[in-house]
Amino acid sequence: MTSPIGNDMPFVQHLLELRTRLLIMILTVVLILLVLMPFASDLFNLLAEPLLHLMPDGTQMIAIDVASPFFIPFKLTLMLSIFLAMPVIFYQLWGFIAPGLYQHEKSMIFPLLVASTLLFYLGMMFAYYVVFPLVFGFMINMTPDGVEMMTDISRYLDFVLKLLFAFGMAFQVPIATIVLVRMGIVTPEALADKRPHIIVAAFVIGMLMTPPDMISQTLLAVPIWLLFEVGLFLSRRVPVKKTEPKDKENPPALTQDEMDAEIARIEDEDTKK
Repeated sequence: MTSPIGNDMPFVQHLLELRTRLLIMILTVVLILLVLMPFASDLFNLLAEPLLHLMPDGTQMIAIDVASPFFIPFKLTLMLSIFLAMPVIFYQLWGFIAPGLYQHEKSMIFPLLVASTLLFYLGMMFAYYVVFPLVFGFMINMTPDGVEMMTDISRYLDFVLKLLFAFGMAFQVPIATIVLVRMGIVTPEALADKRPHIIVAAFVIGMLMTPPDMISQTLLAVPIWLLFEVGLFLSRRVPVKKTEPKDKENPPALTQDEMDAEIARIEDEDTKK
């Protein structure tokens, strides 16, 4: 890999740097996990609160598998450790790709890092405080008479983790939009022209990334669309990357006339000698 300033980094050195950064990510997750493990049951109770608060009196969640009461809180704590380690993970990823960026591109790393982290957490908070009550309330109200809702803790955890991750990633849309425009890959005008396709894509993503119910799908698709509009608005105020000077070591190919003139000049110099 050759950086823009012309320094060559051996492939083995790239692998060593990648290994070091991956180890930092893993160690960060492990340290957070060790700190949170004593509170695993309390964390699960907090995660289950949006559903338990809406369930009828006398009902409760159940554990079908024998080992679920231990493994489910542990799984939740592990996933929460990963989510909390996102600032470090994002920083290590940016640090790995930074040598391949130009100086004016590196100046964007810190604000993008902060914005990506905040938007990821904001997406999870939106899912917990807005989406969960609406989705669980709808499901409980649609439960047929004579059917008692007793959710398995394992399936509940899979359900909510999928939603949390989906909304956390969906809230990265403004960052992706700004980066695409800043790098000169697309223009704000081109994105605006493709708005109908992006709205359709938002609903397709909502369908694929959420459970099969219209409420969660819509609650994911609409924020994606709105966040795209925010990113489009901000991208119009971000300067586009200027074209870099051409590589002097690889000049453009000469035309036939230029080649003939160069040959004639060399022959003329040889004749004079």
